[in-house]
Amino acid sequence: MSGKVAIGYQEFEDIIKNNIFYIDKTSFIREWWESADRVTLITRPRRFGKTLTLDMLKNFFSAELSENGELFRELNIWKYEAYRKIQGTYPVISLSFSDIKEKSYSQVRKKICESVVDLYNHYGFLLEGDLLNSREKEYFNRVSSDMEDAEASISLRRLSGYLQRYYGKKVIILLDEYDTPMLEAYEGGYWDELAAFTRSFFNAAFKNNPYLERALMTGITRGSRESIFSDLNNLKVITTTSQEYAEAFGFTEEEVFAALDEYGYSERRDDVKRWYDGFTFGNISDIYNPWSIINFLDTGLLRPYWANTSSNYLADRLIREGSKDIKIQFEDLLGGGYIKTQIDEQIVYNQLSERESAVWSLFLASGYLKVEKCEFDDATGRVFYTLSLTNQEVRMMFEDMIRGWFTDYDSGYNDFIKALLSDDLKAMNVYMNRVALSTFSFFDMTGNRTEGNEPERFYHGFILGLMVELENRYIITSNRESGFGRYDVMLEPKNQKDNAVILEFKVQDLSEENSLEDTARTALRQIDERKYEAVLISRGISKERIRRYGFAFRGKEVLIAGG
Repeated sequence: MSGKVAIGYQEFEDIIKNNIFYIDKTSFIREWWESADRVTLITRPRRFGKTLTLDMLKNFFSAELSENGELFRELNIWKYEAYRKIQGTYPVISLSFSDIKEKSYSQVRKKICESVVDLYNHYGFLLEGDLLNSREKEYFNRVSSDMEDAEASISLRRLSGYLQRYYGKKVIILLDEYDTPMLEAYEGGYWDELAAFTRSFFNAAFKNNPYLERALMTGITRGSRESIFSDLNNLKVITTTSQEYAEAFGFTEEEVFAALDEYGYSERRDDVKRWYDGFTFGNISDIYNPWSIINFLDTGLLRPYWANTSSNYLADRLIREGSKDIKIQFEDLLGGGYIKTQIDEQIVYNQLSERESAVWSLFLASGYLKVEKCEFDDATGRVFYTLSLTNQEVRMMFEDMIRGWFTDYDSGYNDFIKALLSDDLKAMNVYMNRVALSTFSFFDMTGNRTEGNEPERFYHGFILGLMVELENRYIITSNRESGFGRYDVMLEPKNQKDNAVILEFKVQDLSEENSLEDTARTALRQIDERKYEAVLISRGISKERIRRYGFAFRGKEVLIAGG
């Protein structure tokens, strides 16, 4: 480990030749090759070195790059004579779907085909001489961005055959970020079309390909076998919970601390650990994301580097539009707690709005959550995972996301917070109605709105906002029950000069309450009858320092009463 710390390098050759900071991960070459798996899919969160790893494999195995053996001479893999002999001896097909983020199926399909066209152009020398017959040359020249599905689906298989004929060896296929188009398809609403095309493409390239020696795909998620991989019964899948290749992606704590020592940041170990540690692969914990570590080594500043490398739009949408149960569990996570759930690592995208476990599975695969504990239930045969937010960087990402729910809509939310803190009941009513009017439907864009459903989504989102905005001044807890019949929030001050606050939310029951005033008074009465104050009083807060508010609402109309 040495070299200049520099940002943005993903090309193995450039890193080695320019003496850029690099932690030796070449042991992965040996581990992967000796596994003897024909087709491997490895999922890891973004910015964990997947692209660099595949480029490393290309530089090691590609017959076109046989002279690049010199890149490995000082690295771990070069200690093994058997691997020195096979370096630069295989034809390699390398492609990436990382930049395929189009808004329609036709555009995505075209861009995938253009990636294939680039490969055929690269290997245009195959057209020289008599290696290919006239019909094969005709097909070769017919490959285009507008080719028919049948031609596109077999394009990698046919190129594999041509390369095997030229080099005398079967090919290695490397596909980076295979699932980027899939994520875009889910958000864009063209999942079924793309899944059908991809299934055929993958089947010809990775299963029914007699010219294939090995293949490696990388991505963030594992697509369901029923959709993309239904025909690939030869696929070895490595997810974040798998034991294989646990240290091949990301930096171990030993590697991080050695880098901090080398670059003069030894005294920052605890801060760096709090901010960037927390990823777990298989049984290996204390894995750090490389992007944040490299950026910290470059600047010396603790910032959310990794969390800000994408829009995090899907995570935002799944929490914001999620059910009350999703938001309740997220309250626990945001408060430093845990959730216990089953995990299905075969992500079924069309179930994300229906199954809580699908959401948490996606968040685990994406790196937002980490495994604290894994338990096998003997009675049911099921595995349950205890999950928490990964680290400080991820927590800050979610806090910024929640702030954006309100500030983006100029709802008066911050004015409401100020009014709440100053006990200005009139202003609280004005601003709370603005908040509800502006953001009510924003919390349920799924089309599943009912009179009892939409209010809960809004108020649980509202409470997440309170947790974020007031976390420095208050310990915020909630005593919730399903059905929205009772949902009180308690704000316990961290500073003795501040007052404690109890909030009770209640939907108007038209069969019992004639007006919102009645509902608000009922909410206040419940605070007294259920003795919510007792907890605060037991902690030394006098009754005079406890403020109570009853929130009543009917549709988007809100009335707050104080007592």
